[in-house]
Amino acid sequence: MKPLVVDIHTHILPKNIPSFAKQFGYGGFIKLDHNCKGCARMLKDDVFFREVQENCWDPEVRLNESKQFGVDIQVLSTVPVMFSYWAKSEDALVVSKFLNDHLAEIVERYPKKFEGLGTLPMQDPDLAILELQRCRKIGLKGVQIGSHVNEWNLDAPELFPIFQECERLNMAVFIHPWDMMGANTMSKYWLPWLVGMPAESSRAICSMIFGGVFERLPLLRVAVAHGGGSFTSTIGRIEHGFNVRPDLCAIDNQFSPSSYLGKFWIDSLVHDQNMLNHIINMVGDDKVLMGSDYPFPLGELTPGELIKSMDWSVNKKEKVLGSNALNWLNGV
Repeated sequence: MKPLVVDIHTHILPKNIPSFAKQFGYGGFIKLDHNCKGCARMLKDDVFFREVQENCWDPEVRLNESKQFGVDIQVLSTVPVMFSYWAKSEDALVVSKFLNDHLAEIVERYPKKFEGLGTLPMQDPDLAILELQRCRKIGLKGVQIGSHVNEWNLDAPELFPIFQECERLNMAVFIHPWDMMGANTMSKYWLPWLVGMPAESSRAICSMIFGGVFERLPLLRVAVAHGGGSFTSTIGRIEHGFNVRPDLCAIDNQFSPSSYLGKFWIDSLVHDQNMLNHIINMVGDDKVLMGSDYPFPLGELTPGELIKSMDWSVNKKEKVLGSNALNWLNGV
């Protein structure tokens, strides 16, 4: 029997995005310019950001492609550029509600094919908690958040109540890199995406470990995009730093970073068999989730292909392809 395949890392946009800049009276928001059939330009104000195809907004196209790829369930989340953490918090809430209602409508229309992760105005924790509660009421299984929130890393005490409420509501958390550190100084060669994104994922994990978030919220279900970024490759250095400079690293949590391996999930998007084996060895085969970054080119172009190519047991492949995702989403 074919194993269940769940892709926990897919991005979607509404086909038509309101002119938030006109609505709020200032710029910085994304809009779609449908300049040709089946494609659109993402514009930040009037500056070109990237081109997307209809599989970025049309659920029927996604369903057809998922069938071709052998994917049974896609977990939908917005494109991180839509987070709008930089905006006025009340305006970011409006954007979040618009995106979350769109996700919920698709999940309701295709309940066996899609699950949804909402977005929150994280710059205002009180509003974020209210929207988190609403996300649960409208049928979303969790939320996607950025690797930092403006000047706050994820250990910021201001953000802890949001994580606390995620744990209380049994809502999964998916951390995705965004607003990459150093992006302004490495504009050539696509380095923000190739270098900055992996660093952002490690930034998020280290902040939550050193800040004691995992320690204080042991039932919080967190998954991190792109195989955890550079974290699993540099855990030796991170552990060594903790041991030799506890005065700098162990100020908020006395437990070693390596003790948290296997306490959170990471996706399988590493593009390399050796690295996929490495992350399995680091966090365990029950803590890796199939994620493709569909429908973007830096993702896995045929979702699940790397996992299926591995010299693993059938049981191990089934866990990574699908059953682990159900445990993460549903808290079982």
